[in-house]
Amino acid sequence: MALLGIDYGAKTVGVARSDETERLAFPVGSLANNTRLFLELGKIAAQYGVTGVVIGESKDLQWQDNPIMKQIRAFSDRVRTDLQLAVYFEEEYFTSTAARRSTDEENVDAAAAALILQSYLDKKQNKR
Repeated sequence: MALLGIDYGAKTVGVARSDETERLAFPVGSLANNTRLFLELGKIAAQYGVTGVVIGESKDLQWQDNPIMKQIRAFSDRVRTDLQLAVYFEEEYFTSTAARRSTDEENVDAAAAALILQSYLDKKQNKR
């Protein structure tokens, strides 16, 4: 089984996937945040045998929700109901900034999603 990683944005959504052992994260791509978003996410989830989605939790440095968190929570509710997948949150700080250092602008959202997912996978692995 595998997990998806999501870097949610108002205009684009970065997507990453784990390997079947849920140890490594790989960028998949960026999707437009429009009416086709859940259709595209469903296709990706089916392609990789996804059982859950890890979504970046956007907080400020005082650990307060950033304004986009309201949209992220609504998005996560739709993932649960429309795609019938488990949802997990992973705190994210400066993932887009770190992604910009390692890739070109076209791939930043997917790279940020991979960083979010890898952080979750590493924590999960360390608990074992």
